[in-house]
Amino acid sequence: MDIGKNTLLKTLCFFILISSSTFSQKKIIKKLTTNTKEIVIFTKGLDDLVLENSTSKFIEILLYAEDPNKQHIVIEEKSIKTEIKFKIPVFKSEDAVFRKYITKRLKRASVTIKIPKNKEVSIFGEHINIASKSYNGNLNVLIEKGIVKLDTIQQNLALKMYEGNLFGVLKKSNLTIASKIGKIKIDAVFYKKKYEENRTYTSKEIAITTLKGNIFLTHR
Repeated sequence: MDIGKNTLLKTLCFFILISSSTFSQKKIIKKLTTNTKEIVIFTKGLDDLVLENSTSKFIEILLYAEDPNKQHIVIEEKSIKTEIKFKIPVFKSEDAVFRKYITKRLKRASVTIKIPKNKEVSIFGEHINIASKSYNGNLNVLIEKGIVKLDTIQQNLALKMYEGNLFGVLKKSNLTIASKIGKIKIDAVFYKKKYEENRTYTSKEIAITTLKGNIFLTHR
């Protein structure tokens, strides 16, 4: 009986060791400059996206994946916008037992993108977690599901998602929120379905629309 337990324990340790070494993420960095006013990010293939303010004129893309390379980052510069896409290889194992133990532990890839302030950033995706480190530019987000953390919302925001959670800090803005089923919490107060704030002294607009998403915002 002890032999069987020891064998199982060694097998599990073996799987964990392989998964830790095989799927440890590495980083690749790509830099570019552009005169276009809008940056469009397509998040297919990613689990997490972090948006930061660049301290230089460069857009800096830091891709974390099992085996990243610059060919996994696809950039297309058009007349008025620059598009950033990702081609992330999907790991496939033929070992059913191996998949049983490690599949739930796998992550495909994550990215940090640093963008100069005052660029308009649009993010499109399905199931994606987004964290904005108080990006100082107009922000458009259209996703199906995810956790969105915006820190302080600096400029205009237009966000639509089917379900998930949104967290952010408000700063002198007009506000329109609609969540058909989810929760709306502004500071310490909960609201049902809709919430609005209209301020005459600012032109900053924040519009959030979701079916099942939960919205948690606080005033600065």
